[in-house]
Amino acid sequence: MFEGKRALVTGGAGFVGVNLIQRLLKEDDLRIRATVHKQGPVLGDDRIEYVTADLTKEEDCAAAVCGCDYMFMCAAVTSGAQVIQDRPLTHVTPNVVMNARLLEAAYAAGVKKTLFISSSTVYSSSAEPVKEEDGASGEPYEKYFFAGWMKRFAEKLCEMYGKRIQRPMETLIVRPANIYGEYMDFAYETAHMVPAQVRKVVEGQDPIEVWGDGTDEKDLIYVGDFVNGVIAAFEGLHGFDVVNLGTGRAWSTREVVDTLITITERQGARVVYDVSKPTMIPRRVLDVNKARTQLGFEAATDLKTGLRRTANWYKACGQTWPRR
Repeated sequence: MFEGKRALVTGGAGFVGVNLIQRLLKEDDLRIRATVHKQGPVLGDDRIEYVTADLTKEEDCAAAVCGCDYMFMCAAVTSGAQVIQDRPLTHVTPNVVMNARLLEAAYAAGVKKTLFISSSTVYSSSAEPVKEEDGASGEPYEKYFFAGWMKRFAEKLCEMYGKRIQRPMETLIVRPANIYGEYMDFAYETAHMVPAQVRKVVEGQDPIEVWGDGTDEKDLIYVGDFVNGVIAAFEGLHGFDVVNLGTGRAWSTREVVDTLITITERQGARVVYDVSKPTMIPRRVLDVNKARTQLGFEAATDLKTGLRRTANWYKACGQTWPRR
């Protein structure tokens, strides 16, 4: 379906955007356009047309989507637990405006199919594991209230364009588990749990400080698997649809740290758990049955292998990787 087409990837210098572009480069005769904003292009490849854009501006969105057949919405304002706790509204306005502008521009430009990267923050804390149909049930977990409702609003916009108007635009929603891998944000002030621990362990921090008591459990998916799932969803789902992409199981923060210590041969390193620091939801696991049965997709990378690839990449490139 990609042959002879042009696909727009927004957030082309971000974690998901960069990895998705690398995956799309494997498609024959696909032209790729990618937006960048404050951070310049990451991948040097003549097949990628980079466009500098502020996606909160109507005219920049219109220019970005012009002539595109498909759009992958990867651009987002994100941050770690400390920022979410201290400044929860940070995520709301820019993301709401950006998502609304992009969908409006894509529809006006005749984009044939769009995929939006949503979040598991849309789910409440009651369902376990969370299924796609649970996305509008109850309130998001309290610490995810702002981010969760922002994503829910964007999903409703996707539904409007995907099924509620006379000439709908195929619009898909992917809800990922916690993604980790190459090109993550490793800055301590904004990093999520996995990149923060990768950096601490690889750089030889002693003791290794871990926020919380180490018992929080998350569904973790390696980014290479995730972008394969995105392509499977884009090819296999039609009209308006929603799918979870994860592994269907959970790992604790303690398990992540212990695995990193093992693969980096830092046995004997001291680990200190700081319960005064902010943490997020105690447990979150996605139901991945729909991805498995309808798309034939299952995450293929085990945690140890994924963390080893991530740690090796950080050793080689992390010191020079831009830290927003």
